[in-house]
Amino acid sequence: MRNVIVTGGSRGLGLGMARGLAASGFSVIAIARSRTHEIDEAAQEAVAAGTGAIHFLPFDFANLDDIPALFATLREQHGPIYGLVNNAGIGTEGVLATMDVSKIEALVRINTIAPLVVTKHAVRSMMSAGNGRIVNISSIIASTGYSGLSVYAATKASLIGFTKSLAREVGTLGITVNAVAPGFVETSMTGGMDEAHRATIARRSALRRLPDVDDVVHAVDYLMSERARNVTGTVLTVDAGNTA
Repeated sequence: MRNVIVTGGSRGLGLGMARGLAASGFSVIAIARSRTHEIDEAAQEAVAAGTGAIHFLPFDFANLDDIPALFATLREQHGPIYGLVNNAGIGTEGVLATMDVSKIEALVRINTIAPLVVTKHAVRSMMSAGNGRIVNISSIIASTGYSGLSVYAATKASLIGFTKSLAREVGTLGITVNAVAPGFVETSMTGGMDEAHRATIARRSALRRLPDVDDVVHAVDYLMSERARNVTGTVLTVDAGNTA
């Protein structure tokens, strides 16, 4: 059973990815700051289904210096890494002109630097095996912009440039690198919006609706599979046509 890491995998979109990849037969290692009841339930469901597995490992990606030790633990407990989904991130809002530098640094540290360092260590295992899959979770805000999220947008845009260049670095080694750019996902990104705002976003979308978590999960599952063996360096947008 191939090991796939999902960062930020204990809740929300990350939890959905963990469930979906386990259902496709992967052994998922969900890494997040804290364990949740939902991730424990998902692990039990995976055992009952008998297809894949879900394991949980606590870690705070703000602690960049501890990432090498994290991967030593992963190798010892689980063996080689086949796939990585860089999903962990924070979405702190703030107008740039008045945003504290500490908040800017935290966003860049968690949303940009941490995925780069995590990938650095994960890709070494993939290089040894001669295959692997990396999926970076970006956002449509990286290309469309959104008032009050300029720093967040910068971090998500950085993942797209990272995706395209890394795909060229490791392509000859049999490793694919892609990004998924979700839109305003139902029950997740739109949780703090009122109904009128959600309706406005839906009306702007080609399909007149919002995507849900499962739509993003299916995209990640595809990119992690053999069906996508010749797909690399691309960005798969899942937004119900919001950016069409």
